[in-house]
Amino acid sequence: MNRIVIALLKPFSFIPAILMMSLIFSFSSQNGTESSQLSEKVARGIFITIDHVMDRGWDDEKIQELADEYQYPVRKLAHMTEYCLLAICVSLPLYVYGLRGFALTFLAGILCVAFAASDEFHQTMVANRGPSVKDVGIDSIGVLFGITFVRLFCWIALGGNTKKRKRRRRRYYY
Repeated sequence: MNRIVIALLKPFSFIPAILMMSLIFSFSSQNGTESSQLSEKVARGIFITIDHVMDRGWDDEKIQELADEYQYPVRKLAHMTEYCLLAICVSLPLYVYGLRGFALTFLAGILCVAFAASDEFHQTMVANRGPSVKDVGIDSIGVLFGITFVRLFCWIALGGNTKKRKRRRRRYYY
């Protein structure tokens, strides 16, 4: 009975990946002005938080100056973060379906980078937006981090290479 339930629920493990793709697509659907305003708002929030936590004593003008200066890196870090989360959401279900090692890295990487490229193509149809090979490269770095995280997490959660450990135990106990 348990195996039947697990087999029926396995396909639902892809729902977070689909939701993440939808979120990324919605961000890419914003025109250039909306996208810039969102990045500026996030950068401003980061510097307000830094000012509050570190008691810098910055006035609104200084915070706005820093937000304007760091808006581009914040935007690119957001790209990496989105695609890192996407890679995690794609890699975990693939892991559940038995993909490991290079096969997991390759398939999850291809799926996520292909989505990044298609997302850049999608931006050609949005006002004041355009495609960028550089963004696909930045997204790919996030993908690499996400897949590496999943592989390390699963390896640690499953206790490393259990086959080698079992062989060692037999050698010492027999």
